Amino acid sequence: MRLLLAAPHSGAGKTTVSLALLLALRERGLRVQPFKVGPDYIDPTHLEAATGRRPYNLDGFFLDEAGLLALFRHGVRGADFALVEGVMGLFDGKDPHGRVGSTAQVAKLLRAPVALVVDAKGMAGSIATLVRGFRDHDPGLRLVGVFANRVGSERHAEILEEALRPLGLPLLGWLPQDRALALPERHLGLVLAGEVAPPLEALRRAFRVDLDATLRLAGAAPPLPEAPPFLPEKRPPRARVAYAWDRAFSFYYPEALELLEALGAELVPFSPLEDETLPEAHALLLGGGYPELFAGRLSENRALREAIRHFPGPIVAECGGYMYLSQGLWVGEDFFPMVGLVPGEAWMAERPLLGYREVVALKENPWARPGEVFKGHEFHYARLPASPSPAWRRKGGEEVEGYTDGRVLASFVHLYLPARPEGAERFLGRWGA
Repeated sequence: MRLLLAAPHSGAGKTTVSLALLLALRERGLRVQPFKVGPDYIDPTHLEAATGRRPYNLDGFFLDEAGLLALFRHGVRGADFALVEGVMGLFDGKDPHGRVGSTAQVAKLLRAPVALVVDAKGMAGSIATLVRGFRDHDPGLRLVGVFANRVGSERHAEILEEALRPLGLPLLGWLPQDRALALPERHLGLVLAGEVAPPLEALRRAFRVDLDATLRLAGAAPPLPEAPPFLPEKRPPRARVAYAWDRAFSFYYPEALELLEALGAELVPFSPLEDETLPEAHALLLGGGYPELFAGRLSENRALREAIRHFPGPIVAECGGYMYLSQGLWVGEDFFPMVGLVPGEAWMAERPLLGYREVVALKENPWARPGEVFKGHEFHYARLPASPSPAWRRKGGEEVEGYTDGRVLASFVHLYLPARPEGAERFLGRWGA
C-alpha cells in the first residue's frame, strides 16, 4: 500500500497531516515507511519521530525512474504501508510546469494515489473548485481524496465534505484549527524534531480520519515494475570516515551515508559542539546544519577546531560545514573564529540562495576529477567571498562556487552522491579496492 500527500502550495500542512496519518496507521498496527519528496533534511526528522523508521528522499531531478524506484523499494522493505510527503505545491519543481523535481513527477514515477492536503481556513464551497483544478490538470495523476487542515468545527468539516461530493472525491480526514498542533518554524523551515518534540499526542487525539477508506485507496495502487538493487553489494570496511553529528550539523541524506557504508566506509560520528578530540579516522565529513545558531559554542571549542585544522586526510564540508571551515562567522555584529582551513569570513544575508544545481569539477577534489558533473542543491542564507580556488562551475554557465585545494572540498552545494556513486567509490578507493 502506498499513498502520496501533496498540497496546492507550501505551508498548507503536509507535514502536520502526514504526522497525524502516520500515527493513525501505526495505531492500526501497520509498519509504516515514510518518504519525503525533494532535497529536505528537516521534515524527515519529524516523520522519523512519528514512525521510528528512517525516511528517504525521493527526487526526480537527482534520480531517473529506475533509480527512484530502486530507492523506494529499498526503503519499503519490511513495511506494510508507504507514505510519501510531497514538497511545495503538487506541480512546483525545477521547471515552470513541474515536470522535473516536483511532487507530481514522483507521484507518476511511483504510480502512487495522491491525496491533496488543503488549508481549509476560511474556505467552504471553494474547496471543490480548487480540488477540481488539481485533479484535472494532469491526467497522468490519480487524485483520490482530500485531507483538510485548520478546519473550524465539525460543521465546517461537513460543509467541506458536501462540497467535494459532486467530484466523487472523499474528505478522508481533517485537523482542527489549533495552535497546539502547529510545528515551530525558523529561517530554513521547520525546527528539527530533535530540538523540539512534535505534538504527536495532540495530533493523534485531534485527527479525524476515515482510515478504512484511506487504506482501501492506498491498496488500489498498481504494482510497480522491478528495479535493480539501490545499493551495491556490501564490501568489507576499508576506511574510517568521521562525520559531524550534533545539533549544529546533521544534514545528510541517509541513502548517501548508506552508500558510503556499502562501499566500505566505517562511519563514526563526532560532535563539533561537545568533543575536544577527533575520533581516529581517514577522512572527515562536515555536513550542513545550523552553525549560525551555535557559533559561540563552536568557536569556544578551540581544541576541536585545532584538531580539524591539522587533520591530514581528506575533508569534505557542505554548506554549514563550509561556514565552519572558514576563517570565521559573522552573526549580526558579532564575529566568531572558526576552523580557518578555508579563506574568507562567512556572514548571514537577508535572502536565501536556493535551488537545484548541476556542477562541474574545476580541479581534482575528494569526490571528483576535473570535468565531472555532480547533482545537488543549495538552500542557505550564508555568504562567503569569492574563493581564490573554486571547486565547481555551474553547468551551462560561468558561475563558480566553493573551495578546494585537492584535499579539502568545501561548498554550499549539498551533493547527492547516489546520483553519481562513482564519486563515493573514488573517495574510498584511495584506501583499497
